[in-house]
Amino acid sequence: MNLRLSSKVALVTGGASGIGRAAAIAFARNGVAVAIADADVAGGEQVVKDIESQCDGKAVFIRVNVADAASVRAMVQSTVEHFGALDMAFNNAGVPDRAASLRTSTQENWDRVMSVNLEGVWHCMKAELDHMLTEGKGSIVNNASRSALVGVPSDGVYGAAKHGVVGLTKAAAIEFASKGIRVNAVCPGLVETALTRTRFGDELATRAKLANPLGRVAQPEEIAEAVVWLCSDAASFVVGVALPVDGGATAR
Repeated sequence: MNLRLSSKVALVTGGASGIGRAAAIAFARNGVAVAIADADVAGGEQVVKDIESQCDGKAVFIRVNVADAASVRAMVQSTVEHFGALDMAFNNAGVPDRAASLRTSTQENWDRVMSVNLEGVWHCMKAELDHMLTEGKGSIVNNASRSALVGVPSDGVYGAAKHGVVGLTKAAAIEFASKGIRVNAVCPGLVETALTRTRFGDELATRAKLANPLGRVAQPEEIAEAVVWLCSDAASFVVGVALPVDGGATAR
């Protein structure tokens, strides 16, 4: 399938590792210039090197704190200044819920999860939309979660934030579709990343077998392919979806 992405520019937050890294590389392999934004300087700069060496692509690293509106505005401005455009954005940056139960969750945990996972997406969308509206076109994909579609007892605060991401996605999709901007979300299930390996350790494989009908954990690249497709013209009539990429977990 020709995704018709050559010479486009994409911005990926949380691009230094995991799903964000995989998405940045997938964009680059489709001829997209990529701005990789993250708080992890070393990781982000390594992804730039990987794109340049593996994909012969164009990439730049931008340090950002998505919980800070000024930092996010500077991120978008830097992307446009460096590449001359911003056609697509994958708002992926996020942090895990440190509590296993609502009863043991702290105010600090709530504030941290909400400021990055929900407020951060809001900041990013506002800054990206400001630019895309001047161009009359664009595509935004937000990273939600399986926890945005169903109740997951161990992810109460995280799930609340991700439900909010889906709400923001649908509202923005309706508001800006007529302006030439498509907004969608992906909702990954259990994905093998450094974060999930740290959280679940040796239990990851067992949890994966129980988590979905496919009986396995997803690879970041499988989520990345869905993100790139949603951003592309191949998905030109797809607006306001919260797309499960979860091995059938939410189909039960």
